[in-house]
Amino acid sequence: MSAPALSHAGPRDDRFADVGRLVVRCPDRPGIVAALSGFLAEAGANIIDSQQHSSDPSGGTFTLRLEFLLDGLPTRRAGLEAGLADLAGPWRMRWRLTEAAHRPRLAVFVSRTDHVLQELLYRVRAGDLRAEIAAVVSNHPDLEPVARAAGVPFHHVPVPPEGKPAAEARALDLIGDVDLVVLARYMQIVSADFCARFPERLINIHHSFLPAFVGANPYRAAHDRGVKLIGATAHYVTPELDAGPIIEQEVARVDHRATVEDMRRVGRYVERQVLAQAVTWHVEDRVIVDGDRTIVFA
Repeated sequence: MSAPALSHAGPRDDRFADVGRLVVRCPDRPGIVAALSGFLAEAGANIIDSQQHSSDPSGGTFTLRLEFLLDGLPTRRAGLEAGLADLAGPWRMRWRLTEAAHRPRLAVFVSRTDHVLQELLYRVRAGDLRAEIAAVVSNHPDLEPVARAAGVPFHHVPVPPEGKPAAEARALDLIGDVDLVVLARYMQIVSADFCARFPERLINIHHSFLPAFVGANPYRAAHDRGVKLIGATAHYVTPELDAGPIIEQEVARVDHRATVEDMRRVGRYVERQVLAQAVTWHVEDRVIVDGDRTIVFA
């Protein structure tokens, strides 16, 4: 069965007109690639990129991501989907078909630090992240000028100690039906109900000290222990705290000369790169969740 399409995608990007993306998962057996490439060839499509992975060539799960060019794709999409539905049955395929010209709509949740938000805004403006940031939501008012300067609506939604359910409900009303929620150093733990609203569409970033150095000042603790690697992890959010499928990680080396502030500065740089990369891969349909892990066709 087809995965749900992005029904609330942002404006089209005509640089990618007529480029489609097809992601397929099914039990591995001979002939899958031939069946799909033959189907696309019969439709007149030209495959321009193809990546695949098998968890086990003898009875494992086969995953394939294709990009193809097909003249008149928007008007022919319904016919392609009908044909894929017929093809999928005998192969037990799960699939999704998207158009590269559509830019998914993002909601970015922040608190007081702006480095990750600034990176996302820059990449959207530069065209490196083909998405639309539809709203910035924060439990503090500090970053309103940043969002407003970028022309993005800003919503201040305080989260009092006993008011998380009401705050989350208000935030959901404000962001509407976005395609992806990004927690860009949002210093609140979201509820299981919030996670359930965005399955595999909710991305968070945290520093790689977790769980070794928890608490309010992990960089001080890391400095005092002589840590030599500063890192960050971007992952999908699940009800289990910081345990969702990992999308991207990166580290940077420091040495004995690094002060606490040096470590924080390096950490900010790594967090910016890791989260922006994870979001980019997600909106380009390059990330496939496989149980507790991910397949990333980078």
